[in-house]
Amino acid sequence: MTDSPPTTGKRIELTIRALILGCLLAAVFTAANTYLGLKVGLTFASAIPAAVISMALLRAFKGSTIWENMTVQTVASVGGAMSSIIFVLPGLVMIGWWMNFPFWESVAICVLGGVLGVTFSIPLRRTLVVQGGLPYPEGVAAAEVLKVGSPGADESESAVRENRSGLFVVIGSAIASAFFAFLASARVFAAETTAFLRLPAALGGGATGVGFSMQFALLGAGHLIGLAVGLTQLFGLVLAWLIFVPILTSPEFVAWAAAHGVPSIAASLPAGAPAEELAMTVWAREVRFIGAGVIGVAALWTLFKLARPLVAGLASALAAQSKRAHGEVLDRTEQDIPIKIVGLLSLAALVGIAVLLAVFAQGTALAGSTPLLVVGGLIYVVVIGFAVAAICGYMAGLIGSSNSPVSGVGILAIIIASLLMLGVMAIAGVPADPSIIAFALIVTAVVFAVAVISNDNLQDLKTGQLVEATPWRQQTALLVGVVAGALVIPFVLDMMNQAFGFEGGPPAIVEGSQTLAAPQATLISALAKGVISGELRWDLIGIGALVGVGVIILDVILRGATKDKIKLPPLAAGIGVYLPAAVTTMLVVGAVCGWAYEKWIATTRFADVGRRMGVLLASGLIVGESLFGVFTAAVIVSTRNEAPFALLPKETMWPAMWAGLIAFAVLTFALYAWIRSRSARV
Repeated sequence: MTDSPPTTGKRIELTIRALILGCLLAAVFTAANTYLGLKVGLTFASAIPAAVISMALLRAFKGSTIWENMTVQTVASVGGAMSSIIFVLPGLVMIGWWMNFPFWESVAICVLGGVLGVTFSIPLRRTLVVQGGLPYPEGVAAAEVLKVGSPGADESESAVRENRSGLFVVIGSAIASAFFAFLASARVFAAETTAFLRLPAALGGGATGVGFSMQFALLGAGHLIGLAVGLTQLFGLVLAWLIFVPILTSPEFVAWAAAHGVPSIAASLPAGAPAEELAMTVWAREVRFIGAGVIGVAALWTLFKLARPLVAGLASALAAQSKRAHGEVLDRTEQDIPIKIVGLLSLAALVGIAVLLAVFAQGTALAGSTPLLVVGGLIYVVVIGFAVAAICGYMAGLIGSSNSPVSGVGILAIIIASLLMLGVMAIAGVPADPSIIAFALIVTAVVFAVAVISNDNLQDLKTGQLVEATPWRQQTALLVGVVAGALVIPFVLDMMNQAFGFEGGPPAIVEGSQTLAAPQATLISALAKGVISGELRWDLIGIGALVGVGVIILDVILRGATKDKIKLPPLAAGIGVYLPAAVTTMLVVGAVCGWAYEKWIATTRFADVGRRMGVLLASGLIVGESLFGVFTAAVIVSTRNEAPFALLPKETMWPAMWAGLIAFAVLTFALYAWIRSRSARV
């Protein structure tokens, strides 16, 4: 691998073919990420698989360069990142405000917030990317992949072989993942296995359960999050299902709660309710709010740690901009989109947001307060939006886009927006109304779009810096990617809504199925309703906050004692409490598998190649199953058949669970052995 990209010859960078290919890949990765996010509340970084696919395809064209591949990767990456808007947008269906996802409103929220995410992150590039000294793990990894496989960067035989093998790994793992998902939908294999039980009286007599979701998308996601995050999520799982659920379902707690006037969901259920109903109801309606408290405290702790470097970074960015404005000659690699154009783009986005908010208020209880809402909404978007752009950009540089706690930022944003709406109700005399909750969700969705795009942009800009791309061209590609991703999201959301449904939304075609988890959207809509109605369980959030403080203290102690070798990321613990047990279990399995695979190849001559192949395998597993899930939803909607691929009847004696477990384990080992073998041959 070369240390730097080529600097001679014609610079082919921002081309039509690169933008078209980037938009096509953005559509694929946006659809895959949207599906994964709705099912499990996680998304994956698509920069590396997009770069590999681009290098393999553009190699067929004469004159393709590393910078052109950089453009494709940038468009595809930001389009995939835009899918994180689903952490908020489904909340409008869950509260009953929308019955579906209106296309132009959904696109407007994504595009307007996304454009601000780009323009807000441009002034931060020089400080956070060039001078910040941040690791940007995913950006650096993507740059390494580009340097290895792009024409002109390293034309050695091994580089070409790795490039081709990488594409083959992505496609092969995607096919394997999709095929297993097909067999699960055909009822040949079970997709999930769970078991619930009541504990003996000596252990309190409460209920608990365990689950295991046989999904290769989750295995891939677990591989990408890494062992530290995976084990911390396991810690959160233990807190939720071995401590909180058993305690809150125990007869002793129910009796104590009744005697002291403390709300108890378990007390509202029929006596002798099945263990599964008791445990799942308590987890969904009480324990998840404890998880929300952990997540909120973890987000605040992150903000606190970032305060000093963030202020210094912003001051440096403003000073650098002043020098450029006074005629400083810039190198090509320092040429951002001119600040005047950045200002005009930001102004245009804000005007669009003002129109969006004004149109929303018409015909609702908020119509008489439209000017107040529009002005307040714009101030909120600018102030909170720029803050989260800087915060998320810094966090992406520190721990990577995939691990950056943007969902925690979203939780804080919805609480702030809801509290501000209470102020509007008091000032304007507006009664409590669903439109107030909906308005809070819309402005939060815009801010969230700002957050997720800035979170991804600075990672991409780091890759661009390392391959000596031209910043203004890359920033133009970022804007194209925002639009490409935004155009796909409403279609996927609508299909998933019609096929499977959201909690509180209209009935789904698949009757009796579990609604889409959409964990962040469920939590954010519940927080908005709770704050505005005054019924939020602050006691549960407070317990979670105390747990979060304890996790933070334990994390600090472990990091200090082991020099950062052992850590307990607080946000991961909160997510472990918050996500369904079957999902968390599989994520932990994926993290352990990824760790074991890297240990397996650590002492080989192809360790670096093998690690990159592992990332591509994980990405392919996610893409394959996710795209099959989107395809399944489309077939269900078009045929109105809730089980279009079923090969076996619903009630069958075929041991689908054991067959699925065995097949899943065998195929997992086979896939890792396969990429190890391919890595050895590169």
